[in-house]
Amino acid sequence: MTSPAASHIAVVGAAIVDDLDRPRRMLAARRTEPAALAGGWELPGGKVDPGESELDALHRELREELGVEVRVGAEVAGPLTDGRWPLSRQHVIRVWLAQVSVGEVRPLEDHDELRWLERGQLDDVPWLAADRPIVAAVGDRLTA
Repeated sequence: MTSPAASHIAVVGAAIVDDLDRPRRMLAARRTEPAALAGGWELPGGKVDPGESELDALHRELREELGVEVRVGAEVAGPLTDGRWPLSRQHVIRVWLAQVSVGEVRPLEDHDELRWLERGQLDDVPWLAADRPIVAAVGDRLTA
């Protein structure tokens, strides 16, 4: 497990796709809080708790937010030296492809709407600014 720089807060996220081998669609989630982010769309996930591994945090967050278990695929490497993506001055995120293995996605916590988007639909929702480059990277992996 790689740890972020001491000055950064570690966040994990999932680009949930319909199929890890031949992804055609990706799940987008609309935030309800905090107020500054409400109404923006993002990849589900959240902060890593102290003492928790990043993958454990990813599984926990997806259970809490969406009510699902997932099979984790390849990491979507970001531009930072450790493969993370910048979210803010304080937060960095590590993102993996994931496929639902148990359950059906539902907006249980922090989100009020979910949408499955195909490659040509990725711009149909107003993504949070920090998620846009990640969505573009995942979009390059989606097939028609």
